[in-house]
Amino acid sequence: MKQMFIIGIVITLTILFGVWVNPPSATVGEWPVLPIIFSAVYVVQAIGFTHAVRHNTEHFYDITGSVSFIGAIGAAAILAQSLSLQGGLLLFMVVMWALRLGSFLFTRVTEVGEDQRFRKIKRSKLRFALVWTLQGLWVSLTSSAALTALLVAKPIATLSPAASIVVWVGVAVWLIGFLTEVIADRQKATFRRNSANAGKFIQTGLWSRSRHPNYLGEIVLWIGVAITASPALEGAQWLVWVSPLFVYLLLTRLSGIPTLALRAQQRWGDDPDYLRYMDTTPRLLPKIFG
Repeated sequence: MKQMFIIGIVITLTILFGVWVNPPSATVGEWPVLPIIFSAVYVVQAIGFTHAVRHNTEHFYDITGSVSFIGAIGAAAILAQSLSLQGGLLLFMVVMWALRLGSFLFTRVTEVGEDQRFRKIKRSKLRFALVWTLQGLWVSLTSSAALTALLVAKPIATLSPAASIVVWVGVAVWLIGFLTEVIADRQKATFRRNSANAGKFIQTGLWSRSRHPNYLGEIVLWIGVAITASPALEGAQWLVWVSPLFVYLLLTRLSGIPTLALRAQQRWGDDPDYLRYMDTTPRLLPKIFG
C-alpha cells in the first residue's frame, strides 16, 4: 500500500506542476496542454507496465521511456500555435537524443538478456509499478523545459540579439553533452564486446578522465536544452529549470552513480587497479590534464 500512496502522490504532483508552468495560451479547449501531455505519459507507462507484468520482462522499459519523450515533444509541436526555429531546435534535440539513447539501451538489454536493475524489483508488482511511475516522472520533468518553450517559442527573428545568442549557446552545450554521451557509450560497448576484457572495468578513452562520462554528457545536454528554452520562459515557467536539476539528482544521488558504484565495489573493491582508478579519476567532472 505504501507504493500505491507514493504512485498517487507522484502523479498528482506532476499534474499540478504541469498546471503551474503551462503557458496561458497553450490550451486544448479550456484545458491546459502540459497536464494533458503528462497524463498521457503516465498512461503510456501503465500500458508498458501491464505488458511487462504479463510477459515477465523489463526489455521494453527503456524504449518505452524514449517513445514517451518523442510522443510528448511531438504532441507539443502539434499543439503549438506555430513552430519557430527555437521550437524546431528543441524538437530536434529531444527526438535525436531519445532515438539514440532508446535504441542503444534496447540493443544492450537484448544482448545481455536481463537488466540487473529489475532482478529483485520484479518480484513485487507494486514495486515494479512504482518504477514505471518514476519513469513517467522522469519523462515529464526532464522534458518540461523543452515542452514549455516549444508551446510559446516565438520566431527567432523577433528575439533580441542577446536572446538569439542564448538559443545558440544552448544548442552548442547540448551538442557537447550529446557527443560526450554517445562517445562514452560506444567506448564502453566496444570494451565489453572484447572477450579479453571479461571481468575488467573500463579505464580508457573518456573513462580515463571521468568515472561516469556518459552521465556527465546526459547532464550537460539537458542543461543545453534548458538554456535553449530560456528566452521563451516567463514567470512561473522558469520552474522548468528543474529539468537539468532533476537529471543531475537522479544520476548522482538516486539510480545512476550510487547503484553502479555499489556494484563496482562488490566486483572490484579489492582490486589495486580499481582502487587506484578511484583515487585518481574524478567521479563526474573530468580531469583535463594528467
